[in-house]
Amino acid sequence: MKEQLHQLGNSLEGEFYTDDTMRILYATDASAYREIPSAVAIPKTKEDIKKLIAFASENRTSLIPRTAGTSLAGQVVGNGIIVDVSKNFTKILELNTEERWVRVQPGVIRDELNMFLKPHGLLFGPETSTANRAMMGGMVGNNSCGSNSVVYRSTREHLLEVKAFLSDGSEAEFKTLNMDAFHAKCEGETLEANIYKNIRSLLSNYENQQEIRKEFPKKSIERRNTGYAVDVLLDTAPFMAGGPDFNFCQLIAGSEGTLAFITEIKLNVVPLPPKETGLLCVHFNNIDESLRANLIALKYHPTASELIDHFILECTKDNIEQRKNRFFVQGDPGAILVVEFKKDTRSAIEAIAKQVEADMRAAGLGYHFPLLFGDDTKKIWDLRKAGLGLLSNLPGDDKAVPVIEDTAVDVNDLPAFIEEFNVILKKYGLYSVHYAHAGSGEIHLRPIINLKTAEGNRLFRIIAEEIATLVKKYHGSLSGEHGDGRLRGEFIRQMVGEKNYQLLRQIKQAWDPQHIFNPHKIVDTPSMNSMLRYTPGQQTPGFKTLFRFYNQDILQHAEQCNGSGDCRKTHLSGGTMCPSFMATRNEKDTTRARANILREFLTRSNKTNRFDHKEIYEVMDLCLSCKGCKSECPSNVDVAKLKAEFLQQYYDVHGVPFRSKLIANFTNSAKLAALMPGIYNFAVKNKSTSSIIKKLSGFARERSMPTVYKTTLRNWYEKRRKAEGGRRKAEGGQLYFFCDEFTNYNDTEIGIKAILLLEKLGYEVIMPAHEESGRTWLSKGLIRDAKKIINKNIIALHALITEDKPLVGLEPSAILTFRDEYVDLADDELFEIAKELSKKVFTIDEFIAREIDKGNITAQQFKTEKRNIKLHGHCQQKALSSVAPTVKILSLPENYTVTTIPSGCCGMAGSFGYEKEHYELSMKIGELVLFPAVRNKTADTIIAAPGTSCRHQIKDGTKVIAKHPIEILYEALV
Repeated sequence: MKEQLHQLGNSLEGEFYTDDTMRILYATDASAYREIPSAVAIPKTKEDIKKLIAFASENRTSLIPRTAGTSLAGQVVGNGIIVDVSKNFTKILELNTEERWVRVQPGVIRDELNMFLKPHGLLFGPETSTANRAMMGGMVGNNSCGSNSVVYRSTREHLLEVKAFLSDGSEAEFKTLNMDAFHAKCEGETLEANIYKNIRSLLSNYENQQEIRKEFPKKSIERRNTGYAVDVLLDTAPFMAGGPDFNFCQLIAGSEGTLAFITEIKLNVVPLPPKETGLLCVHFNNIDESLRANLIALKYHPTASELIDHFILECTKDNIEQRKNRFFVQGDPGAILVVEFKKDTRSAIEAIAKQVEADMRAAGLGYHFPLLFGDDTKKIWDLRKAGLGLLSNLPGDDKAVPVIEDTAVDVNDLPAFIEEFNVILKKYGLYSVHYAHAGSGEIHLRPIINLKTAEGNRLFRIIAEEIATLVKKYHGSLSGEHGDGRLRGEFIRQMVGEKNYQLLRQIKQAWDPQHIFNPHKIVDTPSMNSMLRYTPGQQTPGFKTLFRFYNQDILQHAEQCNGSGDCRKTHLSGGTMCPSFMATRNEKDTTRARANILREFLTRSNKTNRFDHKEIYEVMDLCLSCKGCKSECPSNVDVAKLKAEFLQQYYDVHGVPFRSKLIANFTNSAKLAALMPGIYNFAVKNKSTSSIIKKLSGFARERSMPTVYKTTLRNWYEKRRKAEGGRRKAEGGQLYFFCDEFTNYNDTEIGIKAILLLEKLGYEVIMPAHEESGRTWLSKGLIRDAKKIINKNIIALHALITEDKPLVGLEPSAILTFRDEYVDLADDELFEIAKELSKKVFTIDEFIAREIDKGNITAQQFKTEKRNIKLHGHCQQKALSSVAPTVKILSLPENYTVTTIPSGCCGMAGSFGYEKEHYELSMKIGELVLFPAVRNKTADTIIAAPGTSCRHQIKDGTKVIAKHPIEILYEALV
């Protein structure tokens, strides 16, 4: 097979991989399952797909179609060839605004489709919580829906036509057929004719009809995805008189890629909803109260009614990004029901909300009823959508596992069903997370289980069996929107009965006689507690790391990644995570790929040093250490931290590369350059000498090199202080200025302006003795050396710094290490001191913003000329702080208007963009959002960027000189 795979790869226009690394990265999805595929194909054309089908047929292997953002039950895990269409099949092909339909390829992202449709007053309705990376192929395969399903129902209701390859390589188009057209399709001996004849024979049988109507879930349950949707087809002509016309798309929706390989999708689109949205966020003491109140809310026809339980709310406390979205939470509620109304006016929503509150209070339900509008609504939905990822934050090996998280029952049965559900869990000493779609009768229920133990593996199965029986009792659906996959396929026989199960097997056999397409899903599924990520009883060694991993080890931190794929969003959805993926669109360059590869080798390596694997090094290589994942990943997976620890452990075996040593030693090099600034600056600016330096250093020849100032900031400060006879008196109090290495040697002029600005505003600026920040050492993974610097700085500064005399820094990447790596790397005896110190350290933007809030700095201290400013925030500022203080200080002068550029990482990321092998990617990242925004500025617009690397990248990429916000404020002083 190895030779055949090699020949196949050579015949494709797209990419084809058989190496261990790529196969490992595609061995998991967002489920509990893991199975190594034989290869990974990333087809470029339809012809590639046709060749893959032919190969699978000839070589008795299988194809597992894959997009992104929808597989929570092992749908895209298998031992065949993974066929990832998420990279190249991403076109929106056609829009008809009059007939309200759009035609797309399967790799189109749901939210990006709606960005395209919005100017036309249209949208595609169904919305998954993963909508910023969920692709239409997966949404069709899963029959996805979401929080708004009480209005828009599921993808099936909007699927009009599908073009697909059948298992014999022929191409077919599925669409609505009248009676004559349906029977015409049954003529002939082609595979397409056979599948029509098969369904006509099966569903014309009276006994089959009776059995389907008896055993399938209640029709009142909108979310029902158990097996193939023969119950839906049964209600169409020619099987039901007066029924709607037949369309195989209703069967394809929810078929999980087991019947055909989709290449084009035609979707119904609907008018945009009313412009005003209000969220009534009702607080309850417990789950039962919220579910009973849900029935009251539904009487008022909301567009969504979503549950968030106390486990989710607790997890938000420890997540940097979601902590900001808790502003509406009062106390510690047992549950919050988020009820959404969309109307033309805010007053109409307020009137309905008052009625809902009155009815609930009359029933003794709910104790706090905040009603939120505008930007606040996005914050609430972001918090709710983060639920899946947040659940991975639980420390240790006990996790909220996806086992029975997709059950759906009639909404009126929901309170009783959940009550019985919790009784079953209590019997086994378990408890569960409850969240999501109360309005449509589906609560995502995740019991807390340790799948690494034999007992956990046993409970995983027992709970599935018990809850399947309970769902059947209520005539519900075991799968509401997440699909059957490997997780629930085993229980379909129980859910629909033996006769119906055999009917589903016959359908699969008719469409795919050789079981080429995604076998062992829906029918003939293996045991649900086999092929899991974790082997029961598996043993891993203790990992001695330099970084602290709180209440866990480094492996457990990597395991927090559950594969939900938040790191696969594109630049169009905003945010920082993950810049390398945004530019390359390669799975290998996602945050989850880095966590997956580390987890794999730390779990399964035979080496004494389990970090000693080139595969990990290669996958980590394009991590820019931007820290976007630390705040934006709902699972709090800090890949920059994982990368730094890995590099140190890897270098302990292989030694440190020359360039890494050179970059880490930036401060020492700059110190030497500062002795002869003229000679150094000539050398790095002169074309000939600069080329030699770059070649020897491994830097890109296209990149400009940073120069040093004629003096250092510290020298300027000391000379000035001496000339003035010591301390300067100030009314605003004292602060300590952290003289980081970049400001000291390169951005000295900015440092001078910062000190002059602070003094003019009334503050005494003291520059204490301290070491460099350690940022360059951290960025290259030399954390043992960084740790020494960190300890020295903590010892030197902690006694000086108080709440009244904070430590303030200019360069975000340097000063914010005190909040992040300093706490994680400080010696044990310095740990508590480091934590206390971190609370008294501020970026200069934060400090000035805080003084503005206190009334100590006012607009009257600045000029009133009109200025337009475009702001690019620093990655680590966005992850560990916020750009809000920067916007506040730049908006202080009267007539200053600030617009935040919706850019993520600039692409420079310290030394990353200098390195010759990373330069092209660095510039590609800049071109996503930042560079075009800078180039499109008006002549009088000022570009602001707090980060030294960001300013350098903007200059190299656009020839525009960006200013530090402090420069702009200094120039605005009266």
